Amino acid sequence: MASLIDPTGTAFLLAESRTMPMHVGGLHLFERPEGAGRDYGRQMYESMRDVDEVAPLFLKRPHRSLTTAGQLVWVEDDQFDIEHHVQHGALPQPGRVRELLELAGRLHSTRMAWERPLWEATVIEGLRDGRIALYTKTHHALVDGISAMRLLQSVLSTDGERTAMPAPWDARTRRTSSSTSGSAAPPQATDLTDLPLRTLRSALAIAGEAAGLPAALARTVTRGVRNETSAISLHAPRTIFNQKITGSRRFAAQDWPVARLRGIGKATGTTINDVVLAMCAGAVRAYLLELDALPDAPLVAMVPVGLNARQANAASTDGGNAVGSVMCRLGTDLPDPADRLRTIHASMTDGKQALSTMTPAQILAMSALGQAPAIIAPLLRLEGMMRPPYNLIISNVPGPRTTHYWNGARLVGTYPLSIPINGMALNITCTSYDGRLAFGLIGCRRTVPHLQRMLGHLDTELTALERAAGVT
Repeated sequence: MASLIDPTGTAFLLAESRTMPMHVGGLHLFERPEGAGRDYGRQMYESMRDVDEVAPLFLKRPHRSLTTAGQLVWVEDDQFDIEHHVQHGALPQPGRVRELLELAGRLHSTRMAWERPLWEATVIEGLRDGRIALYTKTHHALVDGISAMRLLQSVLSTDGERTAMPAPWDARTRRTSSSTSGSAAPPQATDLTDLPLRTLRSALAIAGEAAGLPAALARTVTRGVRNETSAISLHAPRTIFNQKITGSRRFAAQDWPVARLRGIGKATGTTINDVVLAMCAGAVRAYLLELDALPDAPLVAMVPVGLNARQANAASTDGGNAVGSVMCRLGTDLPDPADRLRTIHASMTDGKQALSTMTPAQILAMSALGQAPAIIAPLLRLEGMMRPPYNLIISNVPGPRTTHYWNGARLVGTYPLSIPINGMALNITCTSYDGRLAFGLIGCRRTVPHLQRMLGHLDTELTALERAAGVT
């Protein structure tokens, strides 16, 4: 049995190259349980490696041949070797967070082969404070950022005394999650002989949406021409981020209390996501000013918008992707942080209202159209010749709100790693956990020099926003 890969997943697979691996990742920090011995890291690794039954999601790999009519499908790996996917490593001395982030950047640079299931996990020892790290990466064709976060949550517990907890790829995780949360059963695999019938059904379903697509397209393009926020941007300036990248990566990460961002939002009538975007806008502005590379026109960020609110089962732990996008003006031409926040809030409100007039299928279609130049330009080797559709990607993925544990080990931090692409050398992803908001910055090491400096600019901008909002 084989299952057809959805169009978004297919696009991620076909766009992949040595310079542009298309996987998302996470770096998770755990405190050892009280009384844990020196070999706790080894024990953690072995408990994740020694799995009796691997969940189907983690056994499938991409495949295409004459028998699939050239279409990409998922097939089960009949030579699956868990020791390839679950590994054990250690940091060099002195074992600082700096060495951990450097290792995560190197691990995130490596492309995964289609001959195996597209996921890996590494248990990392050697931090001088005794904490244990877990780096995971999963191909974006398999899961999106929201699904990846839910997979992590499915194996965590608020009970620090609980033991015998499975790894995310353990089949027990799926069964436990389904029985306790009432989630839907995994979708059935698709027999290849049924593909024509499924295609016909999909075409009939899309036909019902097609009548509204021309109007949605006209509204979206008109808004883009007028420089109003929508799924399409026609006014993004050229920056150092918008050029060819290499396969090397640099990762920078830090977290801040959510209460600080919430205080700014409450005082200014904006959302936490608006404040996140304002922090990023101020940090990027300061970073580009240092390099004498700030354009006169404001930068534009592509901000993913989850569709799971309107399609409840679209982004789930069974994999798949379900996102639209808003092109947000970041106000980087404005020196005042309060003005940037107001600009961002107005832009995001305007964009969300525009999307609210569309069906989920129309949102996906318009979002794909807005991102098409970012894909077409690298394919035609036109980077630098075409105006970029946006300058960087900024996304925010919600996580657990309370303290969680895995087999008694307290999770003290979780930091996302996303995907830089040709023409978009910087990606910023945020994840909330236990009252803190973590920023994960991933960029091409050569195209975006001294990426770690942006962490200091984020901190400076948060303080400036508090001062401007009167909450300090």
